[in-house]
Amino acid sequence: MGPLAGIRVLEVPNLGPVQFAGMMLGDLGAEVVRLDRATDVRRGRGVMEPSPHAVLDRNRASVGVDLKHPDGAGVVLRMAERADVLIEGFRPGVAERLGVGPEPCAARNPRLVYARMTGWGQEGPQAGSPGHDINYIARAGVLAHVGPVGGPPVPPINLLGDFGGGATFLVVGILAALVERAASGRGQVVDAAMVDGAASLMGVFHGLDALGAWSEERGTNLLDGGAPFYGVYETADGRWVSVGAFEEKFYAELLDVLGFSDLDPADQMDASAWPALRERFAAAFRRRTRDEWTQVMEGREVCYAPVLTMAEARRDPHLASRRTFTEVGGVVQPAPAPRFGRTPGSVARAPVAPGSDTDTVLGAWGFAGSEVDALRASGAIA
Repeated sequence: MGPLAGIRVLEVPNLGPVQFAGMMLGDLGAEVVRLDRATDVRRGRGVMEPSPHAVLDRNRASVGVDLKHPDGAGVVLRMAERADVLIEGFRPGVAERLGVGPEPCAARNPRLVYARMTGWGQEGPQAGSPGHDINYIARAGVLAHVGPVGGPPVPPINLLGDFGGGATFLVVGILAALVERAASGRGQVVDAAMVDGAASLMGVFHGLDALGAWSEERGTNLLDGGAPFYGVYETADGRWVSVGAFEEKFYAELLDVLGFSDLDPADQMDASAWPALRERFAAAFRRRTRDEWTQVMEGREVCYAPVLTMAEARRDPHLASRRTFTEVGGVVQPAPAPRFGRTPGSVARAPVAPGSDTDTVLGAWGFAGSEVDALRASGAIA
């Protein structure tokens, strides 16, 4: 099932973006095999604890392999012969030192798409440095622009680096390379760096900055909370609502709902009036609870939504009608996205413990039973 049915993917596991990319490809129908470290298999854990709650590890089979063992690299190279994609998230040079870098893999399989996920990229002064999502979006010029006016930058959880600028761009690169391969017959290396992807997400704001239409002071611009008609407001019960009345027609509707008949919608973009207007909006929204505002806004052309927690989102009527969430192994989690008319994605398998499928997968990928036994006896697999 899924548009990627028939595509085989090897995933050298790593936290965050590599996991997310493997999940996306598996959700879309690819056969994804996670190459867990043999040492983790032997102690019964992997990158994350084996549990139905490890949502990012769904839709995988798992093979335990020791890449530091003399025969471990050979196992991966043999599997690469039958794979379409290999994903790795090592620091630059590590895959080469382990003997599973792009060159030996391409020598075995010229059609292989070799996808590399790093924070800083394969080259550059910081390439070999450690880091996490917060560091990558900080250097990419993203974090400086997230937060309230007069306050510090606010880490937007690890969405913009790991998953937005990292995994999503990695998957786009993989899919593009597979499309190109259909014409050329050749694979290639995909170099996805979180710092590059995060910078790309800021493209529209670089354009605004070049126009002189963007201030580097946080919380003072159209889309960062500076505009009173595009932001969040606390309600009478201590909860929050969001408004995004960017266009004048939506802004006029918002003014009508709030009872601000003295304000002219044509003055919407007068930034000098924004601070005082925000205070008026804030006072108005504090008069009702969040759910009362949701009822008031029903059917009004305002661009409004209540600010829901994850638990609340799982119960939201609109998301329920779209089946945005699904249940796998007793755990409610996001369903595969995007959606396809003929070849829908699915969650076919809950997360498995590291090494659960070593014998089955290796047999299906061309290893004889005697070879599997010998590799296990040597410690190359687990």
